[in-house]
Amino acid sequence: MRKILVTGAGGLIGSEVVRFFCKKGIEVVGIDNNMRQVFFGDKGDTTWNISKLEKENARFKNYTIDIRDRETVSKFILEIKPDAIVHTAAQPSHDLAASMPFEDFDVNAVGTLNLLEATRRYNTSVPFVHLSTNKVYGDNPNFLELTEGETRYDYADSKYFNGISETFSIDQCKHSLFGASKVASDILVQEYGRYFNMPTCCLRGGCLTGPNHSGVELHGFLSYLIKCNLNEIEYKIYGYKGKQVRDNIHSYDVARFIDLFIQNPKVAAVYNIGGGRDNSISILEAFQLIESISGKPMKYTYVDENRIGDHICYISNLNKIKTDYPSWGITKDLQTTFQEIHDSWSKKGQV
Repeated sequence: MRKILVTGAGGLIGSEVVRFFCKKGIEVVGIDNNMRQVFFGDKGDTTWNISKLEKENARFKNYTIDIRDRETVSKFILEIKPDAIVHTAAQPSHDLAASMPFEDFDVNAVGTLNLLEATRRYNTSVPFVHLSTNKVYGDNPNFLELTEGETRYDYADSKYFNGISETFSIDQCKHSLFGASKVASDILVQEYGRYFNMPTCCLRGGCLTGPNHSGVELHGFLSYLIKCNLNEIEYKIYGYKGKQVRDNIHSYDVARFIDLFIQNPKVAAVYNIGGGRDNSISILEAFQLIESISGKPMKYTYVDENRIGDHICYISNLNKIKTDYPSWGITKDLQTTFQEIHDSWSKKGQV
């Protein structure tokens, strides 16, 4: 492989993928028009990350193309002729989607369709990796029987001890508008794989995190939580007593899997990708861990009403992904991930 295209290059996963492949000596072309600033304001701005990537990586160049612009996307892919495409660009917040439904759907669903069709017209053998989300399962995980511990909820049925698998239903549930637009893109990626025999992959992420995340309240759970702790900002817990659980995966481990898939692609693949049970943590437990690292007490308030469609307990079952790609696994545990995010925010000195 000589050249890879990465959409959303300034985001958490996009920037990690850029660095990963540049280090391997591969030319990386980015697409990022800083839509996160439109979605989240100045605190969501990712131009600092793009500038840093271009400064540190001579093999990387970014283009400010809007993936909703069908004609430009098609011409661009035909022009640059990538050997693989990693699609991480998205409107990432299920809270925000309700206030801008057209923008959300146009970016997440239509933008993905534009990229898929452009790829098909260019070369149907090019691997296409799509960053989907566990929100495609909607709130179905909330209907599983749970047990309540002192600091977290957990699955009552041992069948789900290792988490939610790819066979879990995505139907007949509440997704949020964000979840619905991501379902549309997820199914499109699968269908282009099956219908046109293209090597496509949907990665249904748990909580994706790492030091390159521009965490804000509506997106970026751990990054924003750690940022609040360091700057003594009041963090709001929305419902479930702060015992809601997420499994967290460092962006580096996501990039490692993407590399393995591109080397040995499959048609219409779907994988849940997250930290698994070992890297799962509740909000209350996250407070304790960051306090032990920073030495600062967590300031927070509790809002009794939970976010619409929010999962009470979600852990990614990693059995399928590990079976298909046995050399892949989690290399960065929660302690390491928290420390890296802590150090990154401390270095930036940002609020």
